[in-house]
Amino acid sequence: QAQLVESGGGLVQAGGSLRLSCAASGRTFNINGMAWFRQAPGKEREFVAAISWSGRSRYYADSVKARFTISRDNANNTVNLQMNNLKPEDTAVYYCAADEGPATMYARTYDYWGQGTQVTVSS
Repeated sequence: QAQLVESGGGLVQAGGSLRLSCAASGRTFNINGMAWFRQAPGKEREFVAAISWSGRSRYYADSVKARFTISRDNANNTVNLQMNNLKPEDTAVYYCAADEGPATMYARTYDYWGQGTQVTVSS
């Protein structure tokens, strides 16, 4: 089993930036795809970004393209999400996810999840 812990959430004004980090521990040697999802109050969890083990393949939701950047450091078992030009609609709990399979945009394909970190963007 792998454990994931997110950090870096907080309150920011619209137009500001935040950097989320997710640290993996435990059985990390088989982890392949990693991703970020988010869930706003009253809404379903939605895909934000995903990255392959090599980092060569990256996927983004249309709503965050050109504003968010996903990256990973395999030596330290971390995945990051740089969020720029934040908007009030980005307000949500952000979850890190990981799996032994390839990176995908689908929550059901990820076996490991963090507890989430709150991001609040004020207008």
